[in-house]
Amino acid sequence: MFNIRQIPLAALIGLLLTGLAVIGALFAQWIAPHGNGEIVGDVWVPMSSAHWLGTDNLGRDLLSRMIYGARITIFIAGMATALSFSLGAILGFTAAVVGGLVDTLMSGVVDLLMAIPTLIFGLVILAVLPANNVTLILVMGILSSTRVYRLSRAVAADINAMDFVEAAKLRGEGLGWIIFREILPNAM
Repeated sequence: MFNIRQIPLAALIGLLLTGLAVIGALFAQWIAPHGNGEIVGDVWVPMSSAHWLGTDNLGRDLLSRMIYGARITIFIAGMATALSFSLGAILGFTAAVVGGLVDTLMSGVVDLLMAIPTLIFGLVILAVLPANNVTLILVMGILSSTRVYRLSRAVAADINAMDFVEAAKLRGEGLGWIIFREILPNAM
């Protein structure tokens, strides 16, 4: 049974703030005091009761722009996280089950990616590739998947050595069946 009192205070505050950001992004057109690109005042107006965060260099309301900007930020972060967990888990499970040269090569590539500072590597890649949301999601997702890969590979390696997986291999089950029917449900 779920008990809200068991959640640590820091996690509860994080959930609350994330929930407020998601609600703000979903209902931006009704919450924001002005339109996203609407020019509502003079240039660089300081904070006031009319413009809580002031205006930008074109006279647009900064609070409204931040509320509308939460949409794309949450979308990119969510998609990059989904890609990171999917890619890292599938590759980690595959490396643990196949083993041998495949495991060695995949782990070597992950070690190489983890040795390079993520922020610098990401900025270099984004400077070379076209600047769009898809590229940003791919770069963030792939660079973040290395940590998920390490964790999922360790969990899958432990499960892969268990008797029921060995029995599935002896029955002649395929690699996909072993990963998605035996290891993945037991890893969660």
